[in-house]
Amino acid sequence: MSSHETAAAASLRADLEAKGVRYALASFVDLHGVSKAKAVPLSHLGQMLQGSELFTGAALDGVPQEVSDDEVAAVPDVASATVLPWQQDVVWLASDLHLHGQPFEACSRNILHRVRQDAAAMGYRFNLGIETEFFVLRRDAQGRPVPYSARDTLDKPAYDVRGLLDNLPWLDELVTAMNQLGWGVYSFDHEDGPGQFETDFDYAEVLTMADRLTFFKLMAKEIAHRHGLIATFMPKPFGDRTGSGAHFNMSLADLNTGENLFLSPDRAPGTVSGLAKQFIAGVLRHARAICAVIAPTVNSYKRLVAQGSMSGFTWAPVFICYGNNNRTNMLRIPSPGGRVECRAADISCNPYLGAAMILSAGLEGIREQLDPGDPNLVNAYTLTPDQRAERGLHLLPRTLGEAVDAFAADPLSKKVFGDAMFESFVAYKREEWESYHCAVSDWEQARYLEFF
Repeated sequence: MSSHETAAAASLRADLEAKGVRYALASFVDLHGVSKAKAVPLSHLGQMLQGSELFTGAALDGVPQEVSDDEVAAVPDVASATVLPWQQDVVWLASDLHLHGQPFEACSRNILHRVRQDAAAMGYRFNLGIETEFFVLRRDAQGRPVPYSARDTLDKPAYDVRGLLDNLPWLDELVTAMNQLGWGVYSFDHEDGPGQFETDFDYAEVLTMADRLTFFKLMAKEIAHRHGLIATFMPKPFGDRTGSGAHFNMSLADLNTGENLFLSPDRAPGTVSGLAKQFIAGVLRHARAICAVIAPTVNSYKRLVAQGSMSGFTWAPVFICYGNNNRTNMLRIPSPGGRVECRAADISCNPYLGAAMILSAGLEGIREQLDPGDPNLVNAYTLTPDQRAERGLHLLPRTLGEAVDAFAADPLSKKVFGDAMFESFVAYKREEWESYHCAVSDWEQARYLEFF
């Protein structure tokens, strides 16, 4: 053990060396939730755990630093140490960013830490499960992204067995890796778009789940790449097909006993407790601002439509409402109950920021004992504008620009993000929206080039 290494670090290093690990990644995420890291030889693990690895925040999207600012240090969370299943000489550690020896306010993981502490002060632990929907594609002879299987051509390919089995070589490697990591995969399937898949695995405490989704995206991309394929977490790769959600399945547990506090007293199917309804009310109050974080791209809002250019419904929510086992609601109460599912989140979101916004809104609903009103129990897609008005149903933002404006106007946003990250998020996303409007699309050329 070197003079720089604690006993705990030496024990971890010895364990990793016994497994053949040679390098460690001190990893954190940028604004988009994408993993960034420095690699160090395992002999340097003790120093790395003390925050020796420095990063220039200004080199990354959405990390609010100037090129003249001091570097931020990555302080790894030992509990998150994960040996890469596809490259077992490397270990990945989720890290918190520090500046001048203190937690860096604008670090995504630190933002979630702060809201978790708010929940703990109220006696709660936030449990989260995230359904991972994503496309795995190959390039055809013309360079176009197409499904891996030539048989994956059905108009309604949801749960298609042939498409699933044709993709089983890479799917098996991915699911096996997830289970070796102890994630508890209990199902996976072919989703509603050609080349689209979903994995479902055990819920966990929110920080663990956010770390796992971050790692999942990295792992899925790398395993797909090993098979000559592309795993994409773009919400809506194809205009005529469904998009990829990341449904947040949420509950609060008693911090001491672990009891699920969202279960209704009679535990009837499709019901939740009064506390859960207050949580729902808080999320609905801030839904438009939350939407900017859980549906954070221009492309996200091509998923949040009822029908669009497709032959059938999109399965994505459009309205700010809650209800029973009804997929047209933003917030759904699935059977058998005891949890609330947010269906507006898509797979491109930064899970630390998305979970922090939703949890903070839900806690506000509990503190203020808010009432969510009557549930929506009908197909909201088919309601006329007058019927929606009668029911008090309001639209989610229709564009990224609209969502970012709502985020900027809502006091909850700055409370959760802090001043620096709030300003950085708003500026970056407004620039993204403006940049989109300066681009000329294939649709515009096809529609206008020879028309005028």
